[in-house]
Amino acid sequence: MHQKTKIIQKRYEGFLQTNCLWKGNSIYKLNQFEIEQVSSKINIEIDEKLRLGKYIERFVSYQLEQEKSIKIISENIQIQKEKITLGELDCIILKDNKPIHLEIIYKFYLHDNAVGETEIEHFIGPNRKDSLVEKLTKLSEKQLPLLYSNECVHYLKSINLNVDEIEQEVYFKAQLFVPFLEENIILEELNQDCIVGFYINKKELEQFKDSKFFIPNKKDWLIIPHQNVDWLNFNQFKEKSTEYLEREFSPFCWMKFFNGEIKKFFLVWW
Repeated sequence: MHQKTKIIQKRYEGFLQTNCLWKGNSIYKLNQFEIEQVSSKINIEIDEKLRLGKYIERFVSYQLEQEKSIKIISENIQIQKEKITLGELDCIILKDNKPIHLEIIYKFYLHDNAVGETEIEHFIGPNRKDSLVEKLTKLSEKQLPLLYSNECVHYLKSINLNVDEIEQEVYFKAQLFVPFLEENIILEELNQDCIVGFYINKKELEQFKDSKFFIPNKKDWLIIPHQNVDWLNFNQFKEKSTEYLEREFSPFCWMKFFNGEIKKFFLVWW
């Protein structure tokens, strides 16, 4: 297995081991897609220039193809009105011969108690530019209703599907991060197993002078942390991470503690 294939495999394994953000339809009445997370040797070419969301869609496509009960009808369906794109459907599949419109989401959110009033409102993007509430609202009010637009109904007829027979589900995986001193936060609505790390700011970083650090590129945010990387010492990391913070970008990092334990964390600029 050459290096590129090994990296894709590690990313795929990390994707499979990422948990879905909730179960059933407990959040916004959005039905969470259920599929067994079976590890397999992945053998696909993926364009490294794809942004992370599209990259993950390739993983989902591969995962779906491994299931005998699932048949992919179409993917990345552009719905247009007079040459203007109204939106895109991620995927239409048959699962046990039942048609499903599936939206695929993979996100990283940080728990900030100062934002909003509810558990869901507390989760925001690492750079404070997006939030879980915004994504759920967009799914509920824009992405899923697109299926019922006249333009989409017309498209569905062209592939012999009746809109009234199609169920809508979301495949929403997420990695959640909590403040370093609040790692015992208990979630009541979202999946507790999605909490995979912590976040700190530059001032809090000072307490980890004995640790080693690594800043993976964005595609490698999927990978389960391991020893075999070029670790930075505290001063090297501080210098490199400052470049991110000055641009108001919160880098995703690995930290190797003195005892050899490795954890994922965000170093936030705010």
